[in-house]
Amino acid sequence: MTTVEPLRNIENIKKLEKYFAKHSPRDLLLFTIGTNCGLRISDIVALNVGDVRNKSHIQIIEKKTGKFKKFPINSKLKPMIEEFTKGKRSDEALFVSIFKNRLDRFGAYYIIKTACQAVGIQEKIGTHTMRKTFGYHHYKKFKDVAMLQKIFNHSNPNITLRYIGIEQDQIDESYNNFIL
Repeated sequence: MTTVEPLRNIENIKKLEKYFAKHSPRDLLLFTIGTNCGLRISDIVALNVGDVRNKSHIQIIEKKTGKFKKFPINSKLKPMIEEFTKGKRSDEALFVSIFKNRLDRFGAYYIIKTACQAVGIQEKIGTHTMRKTFGYHHYKKFKDVAMLQKIFNHSNPNITLRYIGIEQDQIDESYNNFIL
């Protein structure tokens, strides 16, 4: 399995949001939840309309860890969710494929990969890119590895830094700023 990268450049995130806004409200919401919540794709595609509509928080049991997770729905996501879920039943899958069944991680991968190719993004991309993008930009904004470690349920801060690519950034920076 190839390791994927976060989207480090905000412009690339904006390009993807613009692409999704033009092509599919579903895909825009999928991407925005992925980059604003830091959930794994297995947890995103498992969401039902009732898990997010008229809610202040998303509450789930993580598929991978079996752990309870609760976090607020931010101001960017609230109106998107409200608009996207209009007229849908609470027990309906939030993300449905073109075949009218629950979107799976392979479908989500195709959505992300196709959009990245369309806008010319060259990084190693996958569905996990969204989670890593959340982590990378959360760390850049708050510089709080302990909080991010808790959000991701990692056992060690070094795992978190390596996971989002910060460890390599720090190594590169130290080499680039060390000249004898």
